[in-house]
Order: sequence, then structure tokens, then C-alpha cells
Amino acid sequence: MKILLMGHPNVGKSVFFNRLTGSNVIESNYPGTTVDYTKGYMVLENRDIEVIDVPGTFSLEPKDKAEEVAVKMLEEEKDAIVVCVIDASKIERGLYLTLEIIEKGYPVIIALNMWDVAKDKNIEIDVKNLEKILEVPVIPTVAISGEGIKEVVSRIKEAKPVKIKNIIKNVGG
Repeated sequence: MKILLMGHPNVGKSVFFNRLTGSNVIESNYPGTTVDYTKGYMVLENRDIEVIDVPGTFSLEPKDKAEEVAVKMLEEEKDAIVVCVIDASKIERGLYLTLEIIEKGYPVIIALNMWDVAKDKNIEIDVKNLEKILEVPVIPTVAISGEGIKEVVSRIKEAKPVKIKNIIKNVGG
């Protein structure tokens, strides 16, 4: 099993990665590029799970080298579980990429990172309703403090592919 951490640049993916893997980190260049990604391991139910901190991307329609690498890594890891790390204070932006990943058939978990920032900005997110609409686990997190990380790990086994038509039906479309 592999876990890909995906999301926009500067949403806390690397801090999240460090929380999941501790110090077991391997920095690498993607072949043929100078774009870095980070690979490490975590233990889940007595199994080593590879965790990859994918370069930040805004969509699956790449506009630069880093985004090309992110899309290529996703395409090469068809059996991976994707943890979509979203800046909770800019949730709409992050959900666009998440929906693209869901549409490709990947099992997804959403980490609403920077939950503290969203709360400070008085942004209210109905996590349970979002989870119901998207049919994927949605967990508020603050990677810097570690808040929510254990819940993300404990819910990894709940990740499953979702049909976009179900999501559309859930929003009343």
C-alpha cells in the first residue's frame, strides 16, 4: 500500500508528511527533472506503508514542471490511497483538485489542514455534511500541532473510490 499526499503548494503537506513518517525520510528528484519529492514510511497495522509527499499542484492539468511530476506520480500509482491536504481556510480551491482526483477513481481521504486558521477567520465548515456529500473521510487537522493526524491514520482503511455521479446526486444535482 502507498499513500500519496496531494494538494496545492503551501498547504502543509510536508509538515503532514513529517508527522506521519517521523525522521524516516528520503529526498529524491523525479527522473528527468529537478523537481523534488519526499518518500518515507509509516507503520499501519504492523505493515510498512510508503508515504510520498507529492509536489504541490493546483489541478490535474499541469502548468509547470512540478505539476507535471505530481500528475505523473498520481498516474503511476494507480493503487495508492490519496490524502488530499486542503487549506481549510481556502476550502473551495482545494476541493476542485480533490474532485479531480476522486473522478480519476482514487480512494481519497481529505485532511482539512490549517483548521486553526479557518477557525481564526470565522470560517465554518460542516465536516459531517461534507463527508456525507463526498462519501469520503473528512478530518480537520493542524499538522503543525499534530491535531487530527491520528484520526487520519485510523481512517485510512475507510478510503474507497467514489463515483462522481453519487456526489452530484448528494448535492441535489
